[in-house]
Amino acid sequence: MNVNGKPQRTIWLARDGWGVEIIDQTLLPHVFATVRLETAEETARAIKDMLVRGAPLIGATAAYGMSLAMRHDPSDGNLDRAHAMLLETRPTAINLRWALDGMRALLAPLPASGRAAAAYGRAAAICDEDVAINRAIGENGKAIIDTLWRERSRPKSLNILTHCNAGWLATVDWGTALAPIYAAHDSGIPVHVWVDETRPRNQGASLTAWELGQHGIPHTVIVDNAGGHLMQHGMVDMCIVGTDRTTARGDVCNKIGTYLKALAAHDNGVPFYVGLPSPTIDWTVNDGVREIPIEQRDGGEVSRIAGRTASGEVAAVTLVPEGCAVANHAFDVTPARLVTGLITERGVCAASAEGLRSLFPERR
Repeated sequence: MNVNGKPQRTIWLARDGWGVEIIDQTLLPHVFATVRLETAEETARAIKDMLVRGAPLIGATAAYGMSLAMRHDPSDGNLDRAHAMLLETRPTAINLRWALDGMRALLAPLPASGRAAAAYGRAAAICDEDVAINRAIGENGKAIIDTLWRERSRPKSLNILTHCNAGWLATVDWGTALAPIYAAHDSGIPVHVWVDETRPRNQGASLTAWELGQHGIPHTVIVDNAGGHLMQHGMVDMCIVGTDRTTARGDVCNKIGTYLKALAAHDNGVPFYVGLPSPTIDWTVNDGVREIPIEQRDGGEVSRIAGRTASGEVAAVTLVPEGCAVANHAFDVTPARLVTGLITERGVCAASAEGLRSLFPERR
């Protein structure tokens, strides 16, 4: 994707061939800045503090964190320590465990002398695979958008609602939920995106709106509670969201507020799709509501908000009364019955155990 007209991934190796560079997403949309990571500890902080976020990018970053750990100390003890430290940074996104378990399985049988090179090679491959997966999700989802556009007798624009950020900033490139939108726009289909602000961290208002603007896609930011109203008045043609973990039977865990959008879409007959890269499927879990751990983050994310003042300074302000109790559940689960379809790199399927296994028969 592009930043100021130049191709850009969200994570890459520095010119010296071992340092890892990322975009500091906590500064967007007001400042575009990059950060260099040199240790597994710095990588863990970048994930935990959400300099990087989005399930696919978290997994890719963790893989490079293991690479940095092996460069500094390739011993068995450090391999296990780095795995445990990185794993505990974010409990909900399954890509984190998928990447870390894969890295440990690759590295553990190798002699210490070969672990760093193997780790860097696998981390780079994870990044390239993520780009390919998301590009395929884009093409598969574009077919749905094209069909809707034609069924609507080719309106002036097709209105798509999305929640949180599941664009290229949440992945290595292209995105999951936004990949079909990018593909449709690039093919000439006129799309307009309703962007939920996505409290409390405002990933929609700050990240989705920023990257859509960079790509030249028309969009409008709305408050989180406006989606149902827009659907009631026929102003939403479809919803597409991402997922941090999907169960083997099609339940979807995504940013808090997704469930409410799915309910509104179901009540108003609006198609509700999920962009789903296969590493985000947790084949060991069936009941998302009862089995997926929901991250509870610092209440300060709810009680305070940052923005640019009239003077141009970026400042944080407090929203709630002093001493007020604050809860910050970061995710919710949308049951499969509310999902119209799952858009994967292998195609589109029903949100069900049989639907997923029809695309991934090796899981039978």
